[in-house]
Amino acid sequence: MAIAPELLKQLEEKRQLAYAAGGLDKLAERKKKGLLSARERLAALFQPGTFMEFGLHAQHDAHHFGMEEKAMPCDGVITGVGYVDGRPVGAFSQDFTVGGGALGRIHAKKICDLMDYAQQSGMPVIGINESGGARIQEGDDSLSGYGQVFFRNVLLSGVVPQISIVAGPCAGGAAYSPALTDFIIMTKTNAQMFICGPEVIKAATGEVATMDQVGSATAHASVSGNVHFLANDELHAIELTKKLFSYLPSNNVMDPPHRPTPALTLESDPVMNDLVPADPKAPFDVLKVIARLVDGGDFLEVHKEWAKNLVVCFARIEGIVVGIIANQPAVKAGTLDIDSSDKGARFIRFCNVFNIPVVTLVDIPGFMPGVAQERGGIIRHGAKMLFAYASATVPKITVIMRKAYGGAYLAMCSADMGADLVYAWPCAEIAVMGADGAAKILFKREISSAANPKAKEKELAAEYREKFASPYEAAAKGMITDVIEPAQTRSMVAFGLRNTLSKRETRPPKKHGNIPL
Repeated sequence: MAIAPELLKQLEEKRQLAYAAGGLDKLAERKKKGLLSARERLAALFQPGTFMEFGLHAQHDAHHFGMEEKAMPCDGVITGVGYVDGRPVGAFSQDFTVGGGALGRIHAKKICDLMDYAQQSGMPVIGINESGGARIQEGDDSLSGYGQVFFRNVLLSGVVPQISIVAGPCAGGAAYSPALTDFIIMTKTNAQMFICGPEVIKAATGEVATMDQVGSATAHASVSGNVHFLANDELHAIELTKKLFSYLPSNNVMDPPHRPTPALTLESDPVMNDLVPADPKAPFDVLKVIARLVDGGDFLEVHKEWAKNLVVCFARIEGIVVGIIANQPAVKAGTLDIDSSDKGARFIRFCNVFNIPVVTLVDIPGFMPGVAQERGGIIRHGAKMLFAYASATVPKITVIMRKAYGGAYLAMCSADMGADLVYAWPCAEIAVMGADGAAKILFKREISSAANPKAKEKELAAEYREKFASPYEAAAKGMITDVIEPAQTRSMVAFGLRNTLSKRETRPPKKHGNIPL
């Protein structure tokens, strides 16, 4: 029996009302401002014709105060599943034209239903956030909705990748869901994220602040470290999301999207020999080393603007997806401080839960000294690096480029901390401390009694370096796998990655370790 024409007409009318969102005038206003609608954002994310929407006709309960006659198409959020680069992805996009994108019970239910579906199907979740926060008219129903979303963020953590795009206001409780996801991408314009805005801060504390200080993308990317990627606009944010997704598996039981080359290219790269200065104290840019190490010099740096003394990024080496952690000698001499320890530990743990091998490039004189660091908890924060590396069971390959001193040597994934392969360049120094400092302590009397103390100190430092800090000394003790020419780095790491991809490691049964937070 054919469906009655009036029913088909009604269906189409209902769809058009939903597609009109908060009204054609509001959509036109957004367009004038150069902003995409919630649906246009999803259309830019997914491959054409692959989006399957969930809950098109879902709306708020009519009994809530002041909302009896108010239409809320799709309840202010578009949810569904589509394909990105040939793989299924769940996504939601909050609609600011409908009640300011505020979250109520049905709004939350739609997001939760999507997340449940994504968990059961083993697909990533991408959230495009633009919300004024809780829907005040719904009272505690709104708070309950936030709790249910947060619970699922945690439930999905380590099961499927979760990526948040902040493309508009993200205020109050709305900010916590992105904070619970794996990566936050925030647009430089139109977006703000905060728990308490400038007005609330002034009323509560008397402190005068601007939105740029507390809620801007730049502040979160460079100062608070809440944001992983800065985007110029919405389309750039979606482009970054796709780039990031290209390195990630769909879930924790799958391998990353490796593209292994048919045959390994084990050729030397003479340029690598010239990248590091002869003077062990001279700074250099580790990004240049990374560019030579990875395929085509192409890598995606995470937290680029925050804690710049440590570089973390995704890349491929001979087609194998890797996470790279590298000291940056050009910033703070490459020391580990509070922020960089948090940055590194978080990245390592993400790589571990999603089966991404870790490559560590080491040039570290130690942890950052200073009263502020000690009082700020550098011990606790530095321990996060130790914990993250030691608990990671993915393939771990370490290259010691130059300095590797003291506890920081261990915190950058030494063999003792579980590295599968450790290579050192001939100029590497592995010791409790630098040769100059060690000579001053160990040979204090000899130096002070010498005819030329400075010359004697230099001589003894060189002797200490050769006898106690040499990479060959470490190799003799089995602390490193081999001493290699810098030009061999790419080929040795590539070979090591292929040999360790089948690595399996069983740890003692437990719920989880207790990382120092």
